[in-house]
Amino acid sequence: MHLSYTADQQDIRTKVREFALKEIEPTSGERDDEERFDRVIFDRIGELGWSGLPWPKAYGGAGADFLTYAMVIEELSRVCASTGVMLSVHTSLASWAIHTYGTEAQKGTYLKSLTEGKLLGAYCLTESDSGSDAGSMRTTATKEGDAYLLNGSKLFVTNGGEAEVYIVFAVTDVANKQKSYTAFIVEKGFPGLIFGSKEKKLGIRSSTTMELRFEDCRVPAENRLGPEGEGFHIAMRSLDGGRIGIAAQATGIAQGALDAVLAYGAGFDARSSEMFEAHSSEMATHIEAARLLTYQAAWRKSQGLTYGKQAAIAKLFASDTAVKVCLRAVQLCGIAGCLKDRKVERYLRDAKVTQIYEGTNEIQRIVISRLLLSEST
Repeated sequence: MHLSYTADQQDIRTKVREFALKEIEPTSGERDDEERFDRVIFDRIGELGWSGLPWPKAYGGAGADFLTYAMVIEELSRVCASTGVMLSVHTSLASWAIHTYGTEAQKGTYLKSLTEGKLLGAYCLTESDSGSDAGSMRTTATKEGDAYLLNGSKLFVTNGGEAEVYIVFAVTDVANKQKSYTAFIVEKGFPGLIFGSKEKKLGIRSSTTMELRFEDCRVPAENRLGPEGEGFHIAMRSLDGGRIGIAAQATGIAQGALDAVLAYGAGFDARSSEMFEAHSSEMATHIEAARLLTYQAAWRKSQGLTYGKQAAIAKLFASDTAVKVCLRAVQLCGIAGCLKDRKVERYLRDAKVTQIYEGTNEIQRIVISRLLLSEST
């Protein structure tokens, strides 16, 4: 892996940083307090050409690589983790699935509008009985003429209610369940798609998260994504890439917390103390390690190399680092770190979920171990 960044990568990082500070940061605390999703932010990201960074220009994308994309997620999350996860799910999960498995007709109908930021994407896998065990899903899709009828529910859907395009996984053959998971592209507005209430969350509160229910939701057969029975494979491959986005998000959160600590220490002339120097340098070291692990996984994906193990390692380390760094940030700021008007309090709340979604860190350890064992045989 070549550890220098191109002029284009350095330029886009600078532009995203400026955009985040100018157009996202001023309302980040207010949106967190109000649990308010701001579609204008996503619209602006689309206008700037960042809503389809890794996808070909022929489909409205920027034609950039996944390393550039990871940098963008990191810089957005450095200021607002809710914005980071909104774009990560839209790109790594929803758009990626259509780009990789969609027909040309599906790409023309959905991918171009997703990459241009005209449509927002979401991803629906988790159910009440199938969190870490995706193989226990109960949502069904029954073929009826030229359509499928979906019945069931999905929980914790990021961008739920706000997105126009949903990648939904369902069982198409209950008798042969283990080989019949199938993916579908479901549009907001399809009859039978019902939105539940928004979840009230510890962190990433200005990102919408809600339950979706399907009651004889009629999905045209041409909206099936890939062949019947390929859904589980699509879901797992999606999550491999999604973990890069979450690792980048976690790295950005940790960097944002360190930024806040350094600013706080400067205000009280604390940065010359041995304790402050020891803690801040350790925080910076772990953040840099998380960044390099994340960039390695993103680079391997861009090069067409296997990246599942590297993505799992990056997600595990970066999310654990984010929580540790944010806890240390609160401690260094003292009682001020516990106050709502201090950023570190929000960063700590935002960091925790990165250890849970896109596969809990307990699951990441299993994934890494199995991949290590497979490599050694």
